Parts: sequence; structure tokens; C-alpha cells
Amino acid sequence: MPHDPSFASRESYTRTAIAFHWLIALLIVCGFALGWVMTDIPGFTPTKLRYFSWHKWIGVTVFALAVLRILWRATHAAPPLPRETPMWQRGAAHAVHGLLYVLMVAIPVSGYLYSSAANVPVVYLGLIPLPRLIAPDPALKVLLKTIHVTLNYGLLALVVMHVGAALKHQWLDRDGLLSRMIPFLK
Repeated sequence: MPHDPSFASRESYTRTAIAFHWLIALLIVCGFALGWVMTDIPGFTPTKLRYFSWHKWIGVTVFALAVLRILWRATHAAPPLPRETPMWQRGAAHAVHGLLYVLMVAIPVSGYLYSSAANVPVVYLGLIPLPRLIAPDPALKVLLKTIHVTLNYGLLALVVMHVGAALKHQWLDRDGLLSRMIPFLK
């Protein structure tokens, strides 16, 4: 289907939604990369501890921004998909977006609870100690670590699907959908 330039300009996301999207995406990529690297560093070195702190700070920031993004989204509807979009693609897009929102909240919460169960404080930006929500518990620590890691890999799979769908719309469908989130493509 040919690109309709009027569709993209008429149906773009707001600047606020675009800013939330890209800022959270960047933070998630950084948090995932840090998580990947820090867990492979043997022992408890200063570098490893610094990476853990940065990872936690990113998680707390993602959580706060995700909550704000969800509140924004609740009061500002997303632009509609092109009318030609098949129903199964609409359903898949809504499901993936819904799961992305759930994971943007659930992953930081699981990491925060994991830190509490491991008896490791979370001090946001090295300045603000966050309250412990659960008591230290070695068995719960193992479970929460497994949940945190599993949710992260689930997020990775969803992000790959999300990016793949966006690229399909850009290069195969040529329907201008990607320009709604990347305005300079218009």
C-alpha cells in the first residue's frame, strides 16, 4: 500500500508521548545492557557494585516515567491505526503495547523487591534511600531474581516484536506508521 503523507501528519503522537517513548526506551536498553554486563563480572568489585547501583537507578527512573506515561496515556488517546490495518494486527498491536506497559512497571518492582529480599538497600542516585517493602528472605530472593530475569527476557522478546512490526510498516507496508513516533521521517 502506498504511503499517504497526510496520514502521518494527521495521526502523529504528541511530543510528550514521543518523549516518554524514546526516553523510556533508551533507559530500558541501558538498564538491560548493564544487567547483562554486571552479572558476568566475578566477585564484588567496585565496578560491579557501581553497575548494580546504576542499574537500580535506571529501574526506579523507568518505573516513575512509566507511571507518568500511563497517566498521560489514560488522558491522551493514541492515534488510530490506518483503516486498512487487518484486525489481527490491531489486536496484536494492542496486546503488545499492553504487555509493554505492564512490564515497564513489573520489572522495576520485581527488581526492587528482589533487592529487599536480598537485604540490599536501594538508594536512588546515591542520595535517597527507598523504603524496604519486604523483609530479607533468602528463599524469596531466589524466586524474585528468577521473576526479574524472566520478565526482562519477556520484555526483550516483546521489544523485538515491536521493532520488527514498526520496520515492517516502514519498509514493507510503506504506510507512514513509523513517522508517528519518529517525526523527522515525515
